[in-house]
Amino acid sequence: MKRDVSLSKRTAGGPPATLEELRARLGRTGEQLTPRQRDAARHALEHPNDVALNAVAVLACNSGIAASAFIRMAQALGFSGYGELQRLFIAPLQSATAPSYRERIRHYGGELALDNPADPAAVLRAFSHANMLSLEHLRDDAARLPLAQAIRALARARGVYVLGLRRSYAVASYLAYALNRVGRPAVQITGLGGAIAEQASAAGPKDLLVAISFPPYATDTLRVCEQVRAAGAQRLAITDSVLGPVARDAEIVLQVNDAELLGFRSLTAAMALAQTLAMGFAFKERGRRIAPKSEGTAALDDIEC
Repeated sequence: MKRDVSLSKRTAGGPPATLEELRARLGRTGEQLTPRQRDAARHALEHPNDVALNAVAVLACNSGIAASAFIRMAQALGFSGYGELQRLFIAPLQSATAPSYRERIRHYGGELALDNPADPAAVLRAFSHANMLSLEHLRDDAARLPLAQAIRALARARGVYVLGLRRSYAVASYLAYALNRVGRPAVQITGLGGAIAEQASAAGPKDLLVAISFPPYATDTLRVCEQVRAAGAQRLAITDSVLGPVARDAEIVLQVNDAELLGFRSLTAAMALAQTLAMGFAFKERGRRIAPKSEGTAALDDIEC
């Protein structure tokens, strides 16, 4: 009963009116849902066409999540039931063409197949295809990402710390390098020598931690996120979902959807996002338009990232 009262208070303003509002609501209040409701919400965000085109019984069968979890998740967010939630996902499709191949890849979980793994050329083509799909996802999602907010946070922070371990280490290393190259001093937290907590202890109020992590999420990354949050630092999360543990309580979340091949997830989209943040900061700080030197070419020679 107490839980129902809490949910009714939280949704007193009514249910989200758009998918963007739904993502924002889940980013703020997702932790107040039950674990099964969070699973349902995560599946809905990652498979919007699945929700739009299927009844709740079919959605439950496709996802392996009980239909009741989707219904209760919808009600917890202020909807009367699954049908009202589904209309939110149907709206973007009413003026769209049939789902493209890349949308079907995302719809079925982002896993691409490889016909002949013994052929290196086939492997290269498959990985190239996966990377292209990841970049197409990023391009299609660009308008809804809070990029300007993220760049402002980079500019305003007293100090910038960048953290990414395991698969995300390369992205973090590049982002720290690129930020330093464009005049935004940044410190990469590496955890070398087992001193990750000590390295992160330098981050405090007025500082910003850029935390980069994807499933299965590095435990040390999650610990540092909690550590800097307790210290009063802001956090910019680059991750796969607003409901993921790295996004929890983060002030800004940049969501990246990667294609996957044989258990290897693409880094291409995350790298492109890192480049965008660094170059966006450079252009913002210069306070000028990049005038073309010649047709189709911008004056970027003095920025080497």
